[in-house]
Amino acid sequence: MTRKVHLDPDVKPVAWDSHLPVPKLSFATAAAVVFTAAILCFVNSYDADFVFDDSEAILNNKDLKPETPIGTVFTHDFWGQKVTANTSHKSYRPLTILTFKLNALVAGGLHPRGFHIANIFLHGVVSVVFLRVFSLLLGGAQSSQSATMGFPAPRASFLSGILFAVHPIHTEAVAGVVGRADLLCALSFLLSLLAYMKSTEGCHYSASPLLLPRQPFSLPWILVSMLLCAVAVLCKEQGITVLGVCSAYDVLIVCRLDFLQVLGLRITTKDKSKPVLNARFKLAQQQWRTLMVRHVILGMTGAAILAGRWRVMGSSPPVFQPIDNPHSFVNGTVFKILNYNYLYALNSFILLYPHWLCFDWSMGCVPVITTVTDARLLGVAVFWAILGTLLYHSLVAPPSRRQRLLAVSMAMLVVPFLPATNLLFRVGFVIAERVLYLSSAGGVMLVVLGASALSARYRTLTQVCLVILIAAFTARSTQRSRIWRTEKTLFDSGATVCPLNAKVHYNIAKVYGDTGHIKFAMNKYRTAISLNPAYDQAMNNLANLLKEAGDYVEAESLLKKAVSLRPSFAAAWMNLGIVEAALHKFTDAETSYQMALKHRRKYPDCYYNLGNLYLDDGRHKEALVAWRNATLQKETHINAWNNMAVLLGNLDRLDELHLMMKEALTFNPQDSALHYNYASALGKAEKFPESEEHFLKAIEMSPGEARYHTNLGVLYHRWGKLEQAETAYQRALQLEPSSAQLQENLQMLYRRKAKQ
Repeated sequence: MTRKVHLDPDVKPVAWDSHLPVPKLSFATAAAVVFTAAILCFVNSYDADFVFDDSEAILNNKDLKPETPIGTVFTHDFWGQKVTANTSHKSYRPLTILTFKLNALVAGGLHPRGFHIANIFLHGVVSVVFLRVFSLLLGGAQSSQSATMGFPAPRASFLSGILFAVHPIHTEAVAGVVGRADLLCALSFLLSLLAYMKSTEGCHYSASPLLLPRQPFSLPWILVSMLLCAVAVLCKEQGITVLGVCSAYDVLIVCRLDFLQVLGLRITTKDKSKPVLNARFKLAQQQWRTLMVRHVILGMTGAAILAGRWRVMGSSPPVFQPIDNPHSFVNGTVFKILNYNYLYALNSFILLYPHWLCFDWSMGCVPVITTVTDARLLGVAVFWAILGTLLYHSLVAPPSRRQRLLAVSMAMLVVPFLPATNLLFRVGFVIAERVLYLSSAGGVMLVVLGASALSARYRTLTQVCLVILIAAFTARSTQRSRIWRTEKTLFDSGATVCPLNAKVHYNIAKVYGDTGHIKFAMNKYRTAISLNPAYDQAMNNLANLLKEAGDYVEAESLLKKAVSLRPSFAAAWMNLGIVEAALHKFTDAETSYQMALKHRRKYPDCYYNLGNLYLDDGRHKEALVAWRNATLQKETHINAWNNMAVLLGNLDRLDELHLMMKEALTFNPQDSALHYNYASALGKAEKFPESEEHFLKAIEMSPGEARYHTNLGVLYHRWGKLEQAETAYQRALQLEPSSAQLQENLQMLYRRKAKQ
């Protein structure tokens, strides 16, 4: 039996978008086209490297190591740090990390291709789910009939889906692996919204001006929606904003409230009659209950999620530096407001014109506004003129279907962006393109509404403009995803967009330095420091390159400045110790190492270098203690194990050597250097069989090491196995034919054989 549904008078059998110059497709066909477009735009990145933030979130994240218990993801932040630590960014996204672990498990390691393919596929899925959401929002799903009629507003929904699928602003979220958080959050966000829509399907309406639902809603579906909201938050913090979008949908589409009428600021002729006023009063007393109950559930869910998150964070907010978000550290409320509004205008601009894109917008990329005469404030004025006009037509203009569609589009645009506004709390970025992934949906809905209005008069012109827009978005997304394939292309592109961004030049320097272009890397580090004279990390990295080049004096000067700028900079203290040791300033070097350990207790590399300092100073006991500390903190610290083996062998402390090597080889059984050093010490102690065993293991693991064969020959030579010694020497000569020492050893061997 079909239930009778009372629809609003302005709901017509013919879809309002029928005049849009877009083909009318079935949902299945439209979904296939949208999914294909979403995949093709970003498929260039399927075999990309891990780039930019991927290194910290994936490669250097201890939570992704196979030996790390899976439960640690629920106590650590997105980057693998303890979420309650003061240095944590408090980005708690355990479900996203779990998908990374699944990727690593399926691929048998941290291979980027599987991670990128998963991201591209997820974007395709999100685009299809958005297609369904667009159809319900733009179709005005105010009844069970409209929610189940198949594909409401098919042309407008299809156009919105295509524009969302190919939008270039999504490149960072799709091509950057860390964008997985945004993709998963968006998927859970949409499923939560769809569940909320499902919960209101049974509501139908009276002819009252307030149009409030009389039938009860579905509590189970609302609870499913709230659960999916919690899932979205565990993927990324932005997921909580779905509660605001659900509220907007409820008020604008389900209840279709006219705020001015509810407040008594808009009274029609009909409203002035006594019966209508009495009816409105009765509705206020009786029929608002279901709306209020739903909003109580929304509010309680939001409060519970925020309270739980605050507790997980250790009841403390993240701490950001001015370098992260300089606009939020501007002195004076007025200038802070002006800077925030300029950032809002910039976000809107790149959403509408996604040509000026950059992987990082910090450190001078967007200069701070410090005067009221700054010309950029004109952009702020234009931004508010446009936004104000949209807000007027969505909230103040006479009620109509178009007004409601405009209002819900604005909600989709603004609400997901709220956490990035700096109004509720300070964020750790200036602009982040990933943050616009959800908000872009509201943007494309506004474009579609504008195209609908334009096409009513200029259909051909609208069609041409839409074809050009979709083609331009597709081309830009394809180009941008290609740029995200390697760090070199990504960072180089950033320098063209933000030449004043010190961090861009820093990242370029790091990439070129790692690939052996030392002089170019040095110049880029110097550029970064000139743009930001307090850039301590750039000073540290430049000092490392200078140290490798033997320029210890300038390296020392840079490192001293770095630690003066940031006294807790443990890595700079350690590097300063290395440079001071090279300059034979042993006392100063020891002090620097101790400062590094003061600020970072678990620092195996620092203990290793401190041990080297003690060795050079003849303090063997302290050297062994320092190296031992390094191996206790990092069982795979091969250099520390090897230095201990060599020193214990030289000191003839064989009992300690045996115990130490047993432990070292337990943790590092496949390290050839350990077997080699152990074999050398055993050979020196004339334990020939044991020494031979470890020499052979070392050679099996590294057959191309000439010194392994050479010393095995020496062992056989001393042992009296002259034939084996000759074979080992000859093999070593094949690998190192110019070795005078090998030639001399062979001559000694031949003379000894001649005497026998």
